[in-house]
Amino acid sequence: MGAAAILALALVGAVVGSFLTVVAHRVPLGESVVAPRSRCPGCGTQVAARDNVPLLSWLLLRGRCRHCGHPVSARYPAIEGLTALTFGSIAAARGVNEDLLLWLPFAAILIALAAIDLEHHLLPNRIVVPGAVYAVVASAVIRLDDLPELLIAGAAAFLFLFVAALVHPAGMGMGDVKLAGMMGLFLGRAVAPALLVAFLAGTVVGLAILAREGRQARKRGVPFGPFLALGGLVGILAGDELVEWYLDEFVR
Repeated sequence: MGAAAILALALVGAVVGSFLTVVAHRVPLGESVVAPRSRCPGCGTQVAARDNVPLLSWLLLRGRCRHCGHPVSARYPAIEGLTALTFGSIAAARGVNEDLLLWLPFAAILIALAAIDLEHHLLPNRIVVPGAVYAVVASAVIRLDDLPELLIAGAAAFLFLFVAALVHPAGMGMGDVKLAGMMGLFLGRAVAPALLVAFLAGTVVGLAILAREGRQARKRGVPFGPFLALGGLVGILAGDELVEWYLDEFVR
C-alpha cells in the first residue's frame, strides 16, 4: 500500500508538473493559467488531450508539434519529471498523511518559481503571496500548535534575506526576500538549513561560473530563486532532521 501510494503521488506529480509548465509560461506574461487551452506556438493549433499526456506525449512526438513539426521545449518534460520525482520523494520521506496537504503544494510552488526565475529573473507576487496565505491557513487547520513558530520563522527568514539584499543588492532582490519569508511559514525552524543549502549552492555555482568565465562573470546575473527552491525542497525532505542533528551535536 505504501509503495502504491507513493507511485500514485508521483503520477499526480507528473500531472501537476504539466500544469506548472503553463504557470511558468503564462504568469510572467500576466495571462490566465486556466484559459485558453494550450496551443502550438508555431501553427497555433490547440493541443489535443492525447498530445498533452505528461512525459509520454513529448517522448512519442519526439519533442515536436504533431501538426507542423515545431519544436517543443524540453523544459516541459523536465518540469513534469522533476515534479513527479519530488512528489514521490516527499511521500517516501514524510509518509502518506495529512501533512502532504502542506508539503506537496509547497513543493509545486517552489518548482514553478524556480522555472520562472531561471527564465525571467522574476519571482511573481501572484504566486508568492497566495503561497504565504496558504501556508498560514493550512497550518492553522493541520498544525495549529505550530503556528506561532511558523510565523516567527517566516518573519525571521524575511528579515535575514532583507538585510542580505541591503548589503548585496546585486545578488538578490525583494522577490527572494519574500520567497524566504514564505518558506519560513511552511518550514518553521527547518528554514534555517534550507537557507544554508541555498547560500552554499549559490556560492558553489557562482564560483564555478567565475572560474570558467573570469571577470566577465561579474556582469552576469544569476537568479537566486532556484537555489532558494532547492533549499526549500531539502527543508521538506530533511530539514527537521538537520536541525535535530545540529542541536544534538553542538548545543545539547
